[in-house]
Amino acid sequence: MRPYEGLLTAMVTPFHADGRVNEDAAVALARHLLGPGGSHGLVVAGTTGEAATLTDDEQVALVELLVQECGEEGAIVAGAGSNDTRHGIELTERVIEAGAHAVLSVTPYYNKPSPRGIVAHFTAIAGAAVDTPVVLYNIPGRTAVNMGPDLLAELAQIDGIEAVKQANSDELQPIDGLAVLAGNDDILGRCLDMGGFGGICVASHIVGPQMRRMHDEPEARAGLDAELRDVFETLFITANPTPVKTALNLLGHEAGPLRLPLIEADAVQTAAIRAMLERHGLLGTATAGAPATRA
Repeated sequence: MRPYEGLLTAMVTPFHADGRVNEDAAVALARHLLGPGGSHGLVVAGTTGEAATLTDDEQVALVELLVQECGEEGAIVAGAGSNDTRHGIELTERVIEAGAHAVLSVTPYYNKPSPRGIVAHFTAIAGAAVDTPVVLYNIPGRTAVNMGPDLLAELAQIDGIEAVKQANSDELQPIDGLAVLAGNDDILGRCLDMGGFGGICVASHIVGPQMRRMHDEPEARAGLDAELRDVFETLFITANPTPVKTALNLLGHEAGPLRLPLIEADAVQTAAIRAMLERHGLLGTATAGAPATRA
C-alpha cells in the first residue's frame, strides 16, 4: 500500500500536565493505533495533533520518534503545512529528513491566496518534497480558502502531489490524478463507496477496528457507518481535538491536556462523551498499557 492509503488516524499529541510533549505516551498510543486499533498509518502533527501550537522542533522530533519506533508497523504521514511558503518548504524538508513516508500539506490559511497563488505554493512544496508523496489538505472551514474540484485537478498535474484529504464534504468526488481520502469521519463510507482510497480520521482513536472493517468489508460498510454515527457526532461536539482527548483519557490512554487556546471539555461535554463511550460498550474495554520504553 502507498503511505496514504487505507485507514489513517490523525493522531493526537499527548502532553504532560505541564504542557511538554509526552513522548512515551505518544509511542504507546501509536503502537495501540497501529496494532489493535486497526490503523494502516498515522498522521502526526496535523490538526488533531495540535500542530498549530507545536514548535517546528517539536513537530520534527515527534515525527522522527514515531518513524523510529513505529515506522515498520505502519505509515507515518507528517503534517507540514504553513501559510508561509518559505516556512512550508523548510518544514517539509525537515520532516522528510526525519523519515516521514508522506507529507500532509494544508491549504495556506489566513492569507486567502488566489488559485494561481495556491498552484505556485504547492508547486514549491512538491519540489521540496522531491520523491516523498504530498497529500493536499482541503479544509475551508479552518483555512477560509476552498480548493474546488477543478483546482484540485490542476494541482494533480504537479509531480509529487498524489492525494487529497477532502474535508469539504459537499465537494467529495473523484479527482482525476489524485487519491481522494475522506477528511471527515462521517464521509468515510461515502468516500470508499465512490472508489476513494481511505480516510484520515479522528474517531479511529476509539473505534478503529470498526472503521477498519468499513475499509476491508464493503458489504458491512453501510451498517457500520450507521452504527458509528453517534461516535462521529459526539467527537465533534466542540473543537477537535478536545472531545477525542477527553475520550482517550477516559479510556485509560495518556492523552493529557490541551494547549491554549484550546481548553478541556466542560462538565456537560465530558458527560456526553462518557455516555457515548458507555452506549458503545467502550468504557473498561480499552487501556493504553504501560508507557513504551525506548532504547
